[in-house]
Amino acid sequence: MMRMALFLGTNMAIMLVLSVVMRLLGVDRMMAGNGIPYQGLLVMSAVIGITGSFISLAMSKMMAKRSVGAQVIEQPSSETEIWLVETVTRQARDAGIGMPEVAIFNSPTPNAFATGMNKNNALVAVSTGLLDGMTRDEAEAVMGHEISHVANGDMVTMALIQGIVNTFVIFLARVAGYVVDGVLSKGEQRGRPGFGYYISSFVFEMIFGFLASMIVMWFSRRREFRADIGGADLAGRQKMIAALQRLQSLQNPEPLPEELTAFGFIGGKFGKLFSSHPPLDVRIAALQTHR
Repeated sequence: MMRMALFLGTNMAIMLVLSVVMRLLGVDRMMAGNGIPYQGLLVMSAVIGITGSFISLAMSKMMAKRSVGAQVIEQPSSETEIWLVETVTRQARDAGIGMPEVAIFNSPTPNAFATGMNKNNALVAVSTGLLDGMTRDEAEAVMGHEISHVANGDMVTMALIQGIVNTFVIFLARVAGYVVDGVLSKGEQRGRPGFGYYISSFVFEMIFGFLASMIVMWFSRRREFRADIGGADLAGRQKMIAALQRLQSLQNPEPLPEELTAFGFIGGKFGKLFSSHPPLDVRIAALQTHR
């Protein structure tokens, strides 16, 4: 409830601030002169941006299973699967969340991810490489990390952040498109935007979306520290540090598909500003100094 209240309040504040800014800059008069009320554009942008983000969240479990070929453990058929389900069951209970679906996907790299619409309807998946290449203590810590993501509501919060960012991107790209179109038409009053609007708004949406991803990735990096601490609380600090050190020893870990990278235990290898995960040595140092 608090998260949704914050979400709605944030969006209302964004719409208010943008309304004031557009009025001060005179953009509202320019758009109205072309028959395009910017308030309607702002509402449309919010609907598209936020709705798209939550549709993606609602489909996240299904898409995750398909993208990595994760097989949900309906009935444990081996000692490893029994241990895995029992570990997740215990950690979910300790974290105060509903039992998530537990799945295994085929990958040589030790990795795991969590996703789902809410903390009581989640999916936690681990790779075969994690089960084969890590000790039970290390694997337990990784599962604790993912359970902490679920308990912290990180999937929903990421959707909220992405929805707000999408609103900015869609709205500002279209405003920029109208400005460019107005310049190209030399102020000619028209009932609808010209060809310049469609080209420029598309280009600006790509540019703004690229820049806005830095905000989303910054938040993603911050939540990794929280999940590491949560994993340490559920499994033990030394187990969590050992798991991170194990990953640090890998030369070229294979990342998850792009749509799951932010929810995985190992992030992708991009520039610092666009990375979903902090460097492993920074995460280890943060755990070692945490009190």
